[in-house]
Amino acid sequence: MSHKIWAVIPAAGSGSRFSKTELKQYQVIQGKTVLEHTVARVNDLPLSGYVLAISADDSVAKTLNFTQSDKAHFCEGGAERVHSVLNALTYLSQIAAPEDLVFVHDAARPCVTLECLKHLVDTAVHENCSAILAIPVRDTLKFVERAHRIDKTVSRDHLWQAQTPQISRLAVLKQAIENALQDGITITDEASALEYMGEPVKVVQGRSDNIKITYADDLELAKLILMSQK
Repeated sequence: MSHKIWAVIPAAGSGSRFSKTELKQYQVIQGKTVLEHTVARVNDLPLSGYVLAISADDSVAKTLNFTQSDKAHFCEGGAERVHSVLNALTYLSQIAAPEDLVFVHDAARPCVTLECLKHLVDTAVHENCSAILAIPVRDTLKFVERAHRIDKTVSRDHLWQAQTPQISRLAVLKQAIENALQDGITITDEASALEYMGEPVKVVQGRSDNIKITYADDLELAKLILMSQK
C-alpha cells in the first residue's frame, strides 16, 4: 500500500453515559480491555503509527499491552472529542506528511472488521476523497420533542447512521476542524467538519456489528460480537 496510513483514537472521554465511575474503554472482554481490542483491530491494516489522545490524569493507557506497541504515540486529549482529535492531528503533523491518510476511530468501537477497513481505504485512495463507514437507517424513526410523546414519523429515505473509522488526508482534516471550531460550528464527527468546509465525503457501507459501546448493556453485546467474529 503506497499511501502511509495513520490512526487517531480519541480516548479521553468521561464515558458518563456508560458509568459515573468506570471508563468504558477500560472494561475487559476476553482478558483484554475494550481499548486494546480497538487498537488491535485498526492495526490489522499496515499502519505507520497510531495516536491515542488520553486525559492528563489517565494512569491506565500507557500500561496496556497494545498491538504493535512500537507504533503507539500518546498525546493529551481535550475537553470534547473534537479537541482530542485536533490535538492528535497536531501531534501527527510533526511526524507525518500533510497528504498522509488518517483514520479517526472511536476508542469504544472494538468490533470493526478488516474487510470494512480495507474498503474504506480503497475508497479514499481510488476516489481521492474523504470517506466514512455508515449503515442505512433500517428502523422507523420517530420525532419526539417533549414528554416522550411522538410528534411525527421521520422518513428514513436517504438517512445513514454514521460510524467510525472516518478517513481523510491529514492536512485537509486538520484544517476543516480548525475552521469549524473557529466559526463555532458543532462538530459531532470528523465528517461534519469536512461537510462544513465543502469537502466531499463518501459513504462506505459498513456493518451493523460495528457497534459503539455507549451504555452498560452494549458491553455484553460487544462480547457476543467479538466471540462470533473469531
